[in-house]
Amino acid sequence: MKLLSIASAIALSFAFAAAPVMAHDDGKKDHKHEEQERPDHYKGKPSENLVQALNNLREYNKLLNAELQGELTPQKMAEIHQLTYTLERALERIDHEVDEMKEVLEEVHLGSERMELDKVKKNGAKYLDSSNKLVEAGRAYK
Repeated sequence: MKLLSIASAIALSFAFAAAPVMAHDDGKKDHKHEEQERPDHYKGKPSENLVQALNNLREYNKLLNAELQGELTPQKMAEIHQLTYTLERALERIDHEVDEMKEVLEEVHLGSERMELDKVKKNGAKYLDSSNKLVEAGRAYK
């Protein structure tokens, strides 16, 4: 059993060594692990807007689900490691977009209290445009 564990660790090392490596430097240090300890990593697929982030989330969740089926081999672990970068970027974008939606909705709320008709109309439309993308993505997922 111990020999199998050692062989798995060696195979996993080779899987990561054989995979293409790109530096991960998007200026953010919000990962739970320090970048200094892990200098070379994949960038992942970009999520430059909400729709792209939702599409990446849908696509890469399917890939992750496929990798999780059956026994987890060193090769599967390497694939999972690589695809998590795209998932992390997608979730970061979605989080950013939802934060913006909250701010815009707060403007709708405050504008409705103050009877600021134009502001409510403009911000209400902006909020609905963004939030409906989430709603539609949820429907497509079913």
